[in-house]
Amino acid sequence: MLEELKGKMTVVRARMEEMRGYLGINEKIAELSRLEAETLSPGFWSDQTRTAVNIAATKAAKAVLGPFQKIEASLGDAGVMLELAEAEDETGRELAAKEIEQMLSDCENSFRALEMQSLLGGPMDSKNAYLSLHAGAGGTESCDWADMLYRMYRRYAERNGFTVDILDMQPGEEAGLKSVAFQVSGDYAYGNLKSERGVHRLVRISPFDSAARRHTSFVALDVTAEIDDDVEVEIEEKDLRIDTYRSSGKGGQHVNTTDSAVRIVHIPSGIITQCQAERSQHKNRDKAMKMLRAKVYEYELDKKKQAAEQFYGAKGEIAWGHQIRSYVMQPYTMVKDHRTDEQTGNVQSVLDGNLSAFMEAYLKMQQKEAAGG
Repeated sequence: MLEELKGKMTVVRARMEEMRGYLGINEKIAELSRLEAETLSPGFWSDQTRTAVNIAATKAAKAVLGPFQKIEASLGDAGVMLELAEAEDETGRELAAKEIEQMLSDCENSFRALEMQSLLGGPMDSKNAYLSLHAGAGGTESCDWADMLYRMYRRYAERNGFTVDILDMQPGEEAGLKSVAFQVSGDYAYGNLKSERGVHRLVRISPFDSAARRHTSFVALDVTAEIDDDVEVEIEEKDLRIDTYRSSGKGGQHVNTTDSAVRIVHIPSGIITQCQAERSQHKNRDKAMKMLRAKVYEYELDKKKQAAEQFYGAKGEIAWGHQIRSYVMQPYTMVKDHRTDEQTGNVQSVLDGNLSAFMEAYLKMQQKEAAGG
């Protein structure tokens, strides 16, 4: 048993050194040392721009170094325990072997998480994310699918330590949601969730069809990064139409009797944001405006890539042929991403928020494309 663990230890250590190279660990250690020395220079803290750049770079370096050094320490502990186990009796060796095996397994899991994080190197990847779900044609069936997807992303957020704040919710006439906008907050929320942007297709036996026929439903998901206040986004007042309306609620004390909900239309792009999360019209306007700035910023980036019509403005029909991923529950069970070919037969696990495999496959595909592969 110990000889087998020694072999595993050798493999894990080799992988550790491989990661040290492609993550640039030695370079990051040197960079962190330089950044920390910079904070001691005269006048550093009085220069806000310089301070902000330093803090962001320090945070980025520590985000990789911290987890790597933790894995390194754990692997070192496992190595010491393996050496000590050889001097134990048979019972002691068996107990130590189980503990060492668990430590190596934890190291492998941490490797995967760190590899995932290493794929998140985009300028906006570390930011919070705005998500907007919109039901396609299909009435109650599509509205129910939008509600299912909303639950899926809430569960994903819970699994990964993110927080979710609802900004706007429009219920369906009979069930589900016509649309919902919400913010997912946490480190690298946007970097992970950007892979979900597009049309999601569901195939199932409809619970709303008395004839128990199979239905296909579509829901569009938009994902944008929250941008800092100091990022310049050109939005002129004359290009905005701002409407107020009465917030929807669950009834009773939850009904807002004033027109506090706010809808903002950016006329040149056709982008619409709305918020009814707060009782104050002023606060709802601020949140809707912040989301609009993020969407316009992304819209401009998309225009530069000549892809704006795919996601904004002339967005295209939320229907067949536009989907990025299919969730099939009948006549077989499968979730398949049409961009990466990543798939699984465990539909329920995915709907419970287990999305990491799809996100990782998308990020690896992007990395390969960026490298010219």
